Amino acid sequence: MAAKIKAKTKTVVQAKSNAKSGIKEKPRVPENVRVVHKISAPHANAEERKTKGLRIPQYAYMKAPGLGHDFQVGDTVEVYCDHEKNKERVRGWIRGIVVQVDNKMVAVQFRSNVFLTDGWMVPDRILWYPLNSEHIRAVAKKSVKREKAIPDY
Repeated sequence: MAAKIKAKTKTVVQAKSNAKSGIKEKPRVPENVRVVHKISAPHANAEERKTKGLRIPQYAYMKAPGLGHDFQVGDTVEVYCDHEKNKERVRGWIRGIVVQVDNKMVAVQFRSNVFLTDGWMVPDRILWYPLNSEHIRAVAKKSVKREKAIPDY
């Protein structure tokens, strides 16, 4: 009938093959192993967590601009910068128009030439300023009373 076959282990098979080839097997000596990262079970003890310190999540949200810094495209503003006035370079307040508003920056375009602090003229006459810069301020809108084109009789 069916004969039971006994499976041989790897070491028995290697020993027989080494014996046939005439190679003597060296006895295995355990090597000293250095443990670098020991894996341990998680601690359920709350007191040990307190000794390490509490981990507070850090959120770096940008704060919304205040009412004084609410610039819109098309607004007239005054900017303190180097600019050209009567063909001379002066440093002072000059009027410009807001052409772009970002989360952090405001772009202002001018009608006259403006300069960077190191002396270079800006070819497109656009300077960028942070929303909370002290070098930019809103200009109060003038109340203009228009005369009616067609008078009422």
